[in-house]
Amino acid sequence: MSDLDLLTQSLARNVKRWRSERGFTLDALAARAGVSRGMVIQIEQARTNPSLGTVVKIGDALGVSITTLLDHVQGPVVRIVPAERAVRLWHTDAGSYNRLLAGAEAPGPLEMWDWRLMPGESSSSDPHPAGTVELVHVTAGELTLTVGGVGHRVPAGASASFDAGTAHTYGNDGDVPMEMVMAVSVPPVG
Repeated sequence: MSDLDLLTQSLARNVKRWRSERGFTLDALAARAGVSRGMVIQIEQARTNPSLGTVVKIGDALGVSITTLLDHVQGPVVRIVPAERAVRLWHTDAGSYNRLLAGAEAPGPLEMWDWRLMPGESSSSDPHPAGTVELVHVTAGELTLTVGGVGHRVPAGASASFDAGTAHTYGNDGDVPMEMVMAVSVPPVG
């Protein structure tokens, strides 16, 4: 079984499990996530490889992290993720990417990401659920962080935190690659 097949099967099983635990119907999850009922069915039947945005929306609607949705083994209290097992969920031909390094439920989803943006590239995010907080630490280059339409420059060595309940964009307006580590904390579903 390929890594993609393993992720697709894990996503199917975990979406179904968490939807059931939350008591959500297919229609309720679709409405909460802002995706079609058909997409939820395809995901739960492992018949599609959804976009990162769709997986994020479903995780947010269920109140669980992407790591939890993609986890194929419920591990021990300490979970070590070898570098080669970090999940790359987005990339461009120019070399930009993000990798989900680790995640936990504490008490809501908590995720740690590794990002690289090549010069001139950007990645936009829809608003996350109210109360979601993101922390970024730039390790190389300079991040242009746009939150609510306002741009902020975050140079190498600097960190930023913000309320991710509004649309936001990570951009690289410089001429060298930008690298950062990001943590995302989503409040639990009430």
